[in-house]
Amino acid sequence: MAEKSFKYVIVGGGVSAGYAAREFAKQGVKPGELAIISKEAVAPYERPALSKAYLFPEGAARLPGFHTCVGSGGERLLPEWYTEKGINLILNTEIVKADLASKTLTSAAGETFTYKVLIIATGSTTLKLTDFGVEGASAKNILYLREIDDADKLVEAIKAKKNGKAVVVGGGYIGLELSAVLKINNFDVKMVYPEPWCMPRLFTADIAAFYESYYEKKGVSIIKGTVAVGFTSNDSGEVKEVKLKDGRVLEADIVVVGVGGRPLISLFKGQVEEEKGGIKTDGFFKTSVPDVYAVGDVATFPMKLYGDIRRVEHVDHSRKSAEQAVKAIFASEQGKEIADYDYLPYFYSRSFDLSWQFYGDNVGDSVIFGDHDPSSAKPKFGSYWINNGKVVGVFLEGGAPEENQAIAKVAKLQPPASSLDVLAKEGLDFASKI
Repeated sequence: MAEKSFKYVIVGGGVSAGYAAREFAKQGVKPGELAIISKEAVAPYERPALSKAYLFPEGAARLPGFHTCVGSGGERLLPEWYTEKGINLILNTEIVKADLASKTLTSAAGETFTYKVLIIATGSTTLKLTDFGVEGASAKNILYLREIDDADKLVEAIKAKKNGKAVVVGGGYIGLELSAVLKINNFDVKMVYPEPWCMPRLFTADIAAFYESYYEKKGVSIIKGTVAVGFTSNDSGEVKEVKLKDGRVLEADIVVVGVGGRPLISLFKGQVEEEKGGIKTDGFFKTSVPDVYAVGDVATFPMKLYGDIRRVEHVDHSRKSAEQAVKAIFASEQGKEIADYDYLPYFYSRSFDLSWQFYGDNVGDSVIFGDHDPSSAKPKFGSYWINNGKVVGVFLEGGAPEENQAIAKVAKLQPPASSLDVLAKEGLDFASKI
């Protein structure tokens, strides 16, 4: 097979690839210079749509509706956009070998690609229960959600098992969002997780108590402090029961698992410097290897705001890190300088009629404010985190756009706060005055 050569190659076709492509176009990439190599069959799309709008029973989102960069209010980059810009979109192509020394990539089909500059945007893969040897975990209808193919399988299962029983394993992002959407699809939903409360990496006990109670009122049954240890199947090989560690057995027509992910960096093992489970980069997303950049989930980068290094798995960082890397590539070629990446951590989620945003760092002492009664018609509440006398993080449920902007400003500026009591009393007023 003939070798294909490009000036720039992006490996991975997720959110980062789409935003990087847009930035390449802005910077004036010439036709034929850039290739995106993706194992998926479709052009880059906004991944968060899969756990939300894609699974709705009516008016569900479908491609081309949520191709990047529509998720941040930008132009939707349809497949023909890439053609118009002379960007090679190489789909259904999995890279199985990367030789950074010779700047060569090899696909599963034996094709070789060479490049001058590489952007690693391989993202994460879901952790599967089969990885841990859980008994019966390969049964049909035990599903995961990462890519559009996974979402299609879930849609088929929802239709096939109409009004059935669903068990959601995991109490993080995927667990909360999919429990809500399965309930909206009229399933009997049970959510199982080992932690004392949902979303423990971000939520305090107070915040989690609101969501757990709200979900229970919506009819989602929550089972905490235990894990799935096995599954039984029917004669067709479809899951029919979930065995829990505490001895309980739950009936299930569908099981959806969301127990975390891991960055896809095995192709580059031993070739790039790693740290904190990712590929170590600088504030321009350059790796330890010249002409190789890493963005999104796989990058461990300097968090300028806090003076440490972190790896962030969220769509906002996937977008912004991709844009920063492309700007850095062009600045380097032109002998110009750009500012280091200065990222304010941002996370958000939507489920049922709820919508929350979080900015900053959830370290130190926290205080809750506002109406966090799950039976309220329109609950609106939040939480501040204080560390070393400064407000370093803010969470807000039910905020209007200007209120969300106000809490982002607080997290960025880190104003001093006299006490938790004052913050609890002032609530959103504190943020609006900054």
